[in-house]
Amino acid sequence: MTPSDLDAVTVIEAEAYPHPWTRGNFSDSLEAGYHCWVVECGGATAGYTVVMIAAGEAHLLNLTVGASMQRRGVGRELLNFVLKLARDYGAQRMFLEVRPSNTAARSLYASAGFSEIAVRRDYYPAGEGREDAVVLELALL
Repeated sequence: MTPSDLDAVTVIEAEAYPHPWTRGNFSDSLEAGYHCWVVECGGATAGYTVVMIAAGEAHLLNLTVGASMQRRGVGRELLNFVLKLARDYGAQRMFLEVRPSNTAARSLYASAGFSEIAVRRDYYPAGEGREDAVVLELALL
C-alpha cells in the first residue's frame, strides 16, 4: 500500500463498515511503518491489510476485502500472506480483534487456527452504543 492506494482503500473501507477507518488512519499506519498491503485483481484494488509487527508479536489491525470480491478466497490469501510475513519478521504470535457480529471474519480466523483469548468490552462504535471485541490469538511457531 502506498499513498496512491488510499482513495481505493477508503472507498472499500467505507462500503465495508458502518464506522470505517479514515484516510488519516491509513496514512498514519503507512507513516508509522506498519506493514500495509493491497491485493489487486484485474488491475483494481480488491482488498488490503494492515499489520503491526514488533517485539516478537504481530497485531492484525485491518483485513478487508471489497464486497464484489468476497467469498473468492481473497481474504484467505491476505490472511495467509500476513501470517507468513509475521513469521518472516520473527513474530511468535499474532493477535487481532473482531466484532462478535462479524461471522464471516470469525469463521476465516477460526479456520486458520486462531483461538479466542479475551473480550474487550465496548471496544467498537456501533449504531446504538458500542460493541465488544473478541480478541483472538494464533501461535506462529
